[in-house]
Amino acid sequence: MRPKIVLCFPHEERHRQAIAAAAPWGDVVSVSQERIAEELLEADIFCGHAKVPVDWDAVVKRGRLVWIQSSAAGMDHCLVPSVIASNIVVTSASGVLADQVAEHTVALITAWLRSLPTFFWAQQREEFVRRPTRDLHRGRILIVGFGGVGRRLAQVLQVFKTRISATDLFPVDKPTYVEKLCPPESLEELLPEADITILALPLNDKTRGMFGRDQFARMKSGSLFVNVARGPIVRTDDLVDALEKGPIAGAVLDVTDPEPLPPGHPLWRLSNVIITPHVGAQSATRADDITRLICENLRRWHTGQPLINLVTDKTAGFPFRDGSTPLWIDVCDSIKGDF
Repeated sequence: MRPKIVLCFPHEERHRQAIAAAAPWGDVVSVSQERIAEELLEADIFCGHAKVPVDWDAVVKRGRLVWIQSSAAGMDHCLVPSVIASNIVVTSASGVLADQVAEHTVALITAWLRSLPTFFWAQQREEFVRRPTRDLHRGRILIVGFGGVGRRLAQVLQVFKTRISATDLFPVDKPTYVEKLCPPESLEELLPEADITILALPLNDKTRGMFGRDQFARMKSGSLFVNVARGPIVRTDDLVDALEKGPIAGAVLDVTDPEPLPPGHPLWRLSNVIITPHVGAQSATRADDITRLICENLRRWHTGQPLINLVTDKTAGFPFRDGSTPLWIDVCDSIKGDF
């Protein structure tokens, strides 16, 4: 029986056709979010991101699904205990949208440092009033999580003549423009040095709630906190307290916990916070880039080649930079696609 390859991510017919051409040995079908929970029970391969509740325990028990190719970098949407314990192969989209997240992060940081929200409000009131601003150039940056997004952020931020440090579970392959690349245990000693601290790590059991009162207390007075990773990595009440009482001067957030923030939440009213609605990975070429990854991995799957972004430890939820799998951020320039 030909394997059924189910697609559920924003794409056009031309993308489905490209994926079908890359996998002529399978039957490729596009499915809406409204139908994905049902269709997963009959899928052999799933390429996408289910944004609706899915009975993953039933999918695992059905025993048909053999591979999940996520269209998102974060894997918390599917890595429930039953999937983790199963033999289902999992590959992520880590690094595919790193350009966009890096671009959005720089936009948020510079908007906060240059007081742009203040000037936007003044423009609406037709006021020509100068306000104090701050500098990104030559600032000390700490990137927490040095995967696809973290590495691309470092590449972009180094042109501002910043001094960059980072922590990662695999502190290897340090770029020359990064001063320090340290294991996670070094976070406590690096926090007091940073003018800007950026979270770019995945959400899993070890990172959930990892940033709270103790970490904020160690941050440099007057520093900026940035979260473009996942909201639940941060204890929101502790963040609000640190923003109201110090030591941090402000925050820029593309993700929150809860998400979306309900009306009346304290974060909405804080003037030292910029919030965007989890749009960092949005891109005009997103469907093209995700399709390139899917097509290449389907070819590799069929020919027995190593899969890109293979999640070898599903409890961690991200591909390791340990030589166990090719990483998209390293190989993407050599992979073509015309859709």
